[in-house]
Amino acid sequence: MHNHFFAAVEARATPAAPFLQAPQSSAAAAWTYADMLARSAQMANALVALGVAPGDRVAAQIEKSPEGLMLYLGAIRAGAVFLPLNTAYTTGELDYFLRDAEPTVFVCDPARHKAIAALAKDCGVAAAETLGPDGRGSLYDLAQTQPDTVAEVPRAPDDLAAILYTSGTTGRSKGAMLTHANLVSNAEALVEIWRFTAADRLLHALPVYHTHGLFVATNVVLFSGASMLFLPKFDAGEIISEMPGATTMMGVPTFYTRLLDRPDFTTETARTIRLFTSGSAPLLAETHRDWFARTGHAILERYGMTETNMSTSNPYKGDRRAGTVGFPLPGVALRVVDPETGVSVAAGAIGMLEVKGPNVFKGYWRNPEKTAAEFRPDGFFITGDLCQVDPDGYLHIVGRGKDLIITGGFNVYPKELELEIDAISGVLESAVIGLPHKDFGEGVAAVVVLQPGAGLDETAVQGALHGRLAKFKLPKRVFFLSELPRNAMGKVQKNALRDQYKATFAG
Repeated sequence: MHNHFFAAVEARATPAAPFLQAPQSSAAAAWTYADMLARSAQMANALVALGVAPGDRVAAQIEKSPEGLMLYLGAIRAGAVFLPLNTAYTTGELDYFLRDAEPTVFVCDPARHKAIAALAKDCGVAAAETLGPDGRGSLYDLAQTQPDTVAEVPRAPDDLAAILYTSGTTGRSKGAMLTHANLVSNAEALVEIWRFTAADRLLHALPVYHTHGLFVATNVVLFSGASMLFLPKFDAGEIISEMPGATTMMGVPTFYTRLLDRPDFTTETARTIRLFTSGSAPLLAETHRDWFARTGHAILERYGMTETNMSTSNPYKGDRRAGTVGFPLPGVALRVVDPETGVSVAAGAIGMLEVKGPNVFKGYWRNPEKTAAEFRPDGFFITGDLCQVDPDGYLHIVGRGKDLIITGGFNVYPKELELEIDAISGVLESAVIGLPHKDFGEGVAAVVVLQPGAGLDETAVQGALHGRLAKFKLPKRVFFLSELPRNAMGKVQKNALRDQYKATFAG
């Protein structure tokens, strides 16, 4: 038996071919596939030297760097389970992830090592190492002493490759368990439908701690033998200067709105690009139209989630319809059902989307009850997204169950933020909602009811939340009402609040 994921990567790697260019890092100015194989092997050997055994978790909260990408590949080559964590998570939030996942190794930014090392020790983590934005740190130093070849650790298709935490509506995040087969099948399907080849050069400006930047972007490159321009973050000016050297770009809606705001972003800038894709949040039809007018390209929108990888895509050849997420990927089955009964709805009716296929995750880490509740007996996963299929077969995501907010590609569950707001002295209760936002898809807003005599204002509420949760979860606006609207059963009517404040971020 071989290492299912990495054997597939190696089979497609031409050693002398270009793999990665990082304009901000002279150390990785021009990596070939041979460099990728050597550096990821050194990382794998370093992890084994730190005590990582097959099936162990390797957690990382690090800034984006080529060496950080090698940590991901090295973890898989060592037979470990990679656990990327959002760099915005606070120490308090990290405490939960480390206790829940019980990683053998935790890698963090050198600037946070002192605080994190104490936390990691308290959580029973065997080794706390560092890797900075420049790719340097204690883990880099250790890797440099290791051989640049490694005996692949056998991993079967059903073995875990990664755990990605996704927020929960009631309390804590859940760890979605992704297998080698999940990653391989999804990469192969996307390479096929998006027609990636070794001639492609991807402009990679996404973060690499969630599924879009780490799995969709990176794995599609690896599975097509393509190369990438690996930028540390999205910077519109840098994107404009680098785009003529690329053939494709993957982005979130914010990328496209920010570029359209730049008068120096022209048709000529995008001349070499064959494909722009967008995901992680809904793309406004207005952005789709404006982009086509500026560049002559129709952005290809697709749909996925942490638990399912990618499930649908607009067609590469054919009508890419604004406001839709296209058709199921090869091998993926979709159905639209009544959320209560699980019975398929009539053609064109709105219902709950359910997904089945090799892309769908194995379940939630150490949470068999939640796993059982989210799957139908026949293996379909209940996404929580409300949708409808139009007469031509295009899927439209029309809303979300459980009031999930997606802001700038990040999931925010209102309950977590409401608990923090309700704990502020002077607050009686709160409701957190997502409102349409040009740049972020949705902007987080809070509607607060104060206790009699309380003198809080918007700035005071925002200030009390600072440092409690990751910044992307914090409300951009706070509104005050004497009472929240409720139905006859006492349930807060968030739809009424969304209607009331829907123009907040307009423009």
